[in-house]
Amino acid sequence: MKKRIKSFGYAGRGIWLVISNEANMKIHLAVALLVLMAGFYFQISVPEWLACLFCFGLVFTAEMMNTAIENVIDLFSPEQHELARNGKDIAAGAVLVSALIAAIVGLLIFLPKVWKLV
Repeated sequence: MKKRIKSFGYAGRGIWLVISNEANMKIHLAVALLVLMAGFYFQISVPEWLACLFCFGLVFTAEMMNTAIENVIDLFSPEQHELARNGKDIAAGAVLVSALIAAIVGLLIFLPKVWKLV
C-alpha cells in the first residue's frame, strides 16, 4: 500500500515539474483556463464539457510525454545526433497535432456561440 501511495507522490512531482519548468505547459494551462471561463459564460452542454475536458487531457498528456521523451533523449544523447533530433521532433509534432485537434474542437463549440453575440 505504501508503494501505491508513493507512486501518486511521484506522479504529482512529475506534473509539478512539467508545470513549473515548461513554458508550453503554462500556455496550455492558460488556454484551458480561458476555455473553462468561456464554458461557464456560454453555459455549454455536458457533451461539450466532456469534449473540452478530453481535449485538455489530450494536450496535457502529449506535452508531458514530449517533455519526458526530450529529457530521456538529452540524458542518453547529449551531443547532436540525427535520431535524437528526429525523436524530439516527432514528440513535439504529437503535441502540435493534439493542440490543433483541441483548437478545432474549441472552434466547433464556441464559434457558433460567439457568432450569436455578434
